[in-house]
Amino acid sequence: MRLSLSTTYKQVQPLVNFQGGLNLESFFHRKDKVVFVIGATGTGKSRLAIDLANQIPAEIVNSDKIQAYKGLDIVTNKVTEEECRGVPHHLISTIDQNSNFTATDFRSHASLAVESILGRGRLPIIAGGSNSYIEALVNEDPEFRLRYECCFLWVDVSLPVLNSFVSERVDKMVKAGLVDEVRKMFKPNADYSQGIRRAIGVPEMDEYLRNETIVDQEARARLLGAAIENIKDNTCSLAYKQLQKIHRLHNQWRWKMHRIDATDVFLKRGEEAEEAWDKLVVRPSTMIVEKLLDDEYMRNTVAAITAVSAAKSVPVAAVAAASL
Repeated sequence: MRLSLSTTYKQVQPLVNFQGGLNLESFFHRKDKVVFVIGATGTGKSRLAIDLANQIPAEIVNSDKIQAYKGLDIVTNKVTEEECRGVPHHLISTIDQNSNFTATDFRSHASLAVESILGRGRLPIIAGGSNSYIEALVNEDPEFRLRYECCFLWVDVSLPVLNSFVSERVDKMVKAGLVDEVRKMFKPNADYSQGIRRAIGVPEMDEYLRNETIVDQEARARLLGAAIENIKDNTCSLAYKQLQKIHRLHNQWRWKMHRIDATDVFLKRGEEAEEAWDKLVVRPSTMIVEKLLDDEYMRNTVAAITAVSAAKSVPVAAVAAASL
């Protein structure tokens, strides 16, 4: 079901008017909505964001610090043009590879992107695994929570299951050309603490790329195998750290999080996995977002009627009746 947002970001007209009395317009000011799709690496955040944007008019703001940089599409596992299915994406492949794109930079860029998306009457969906960037946007910008109502969809997968999937994904990335992609930008004196070279998959390849032309075939295979295993281990460690961060954010800031358990999806294959994804992830997530948008009018109506009743010493029922 597609939900039109044509009225979602408009101000509701007052139900009642008291001459010389309270201006109800302020009571009906509606906070714009922003949806966040969070979760550990490999859980399907980008896919869910795109699925939602094909149900509800929306655009996606990338919140993965490494995917913001230009290049290394395989290493950073960026969504392809085909996978985007026509959904506009912001802050992906836009930052120079050698720049230091900080959380402060993200907060500034993401805020502008959100305003732009809302200006087109669409829902901003912020999706990615850099939880420190999301925390900077939501909690370190005092205006953000005042201006926007935030809804967090947390895609969660059991770590043992996720680790197995991550391992398989790295193998697919290697087959897709990960080694050649890293080789093209390899520099013996590179700083792996800056820019896109921080990406998991780049520093792990250093020893192999330094020695691949000076060792025999057996040694090359051994070095490459060790590099791939390091990529897998570091990706699994990242997933664990991201999960810990999500729990800390929830406990510290009491964000309104909706946990979507996708574990069963990752235990299936083929058509069964597709059906499970739709049933267990897409449908409940879509219902949450639609409820976020649909319930707004009634909440604001009740709040305004109650406020007028208190200000004018008029029974709530009388104010409601006058609005009909």
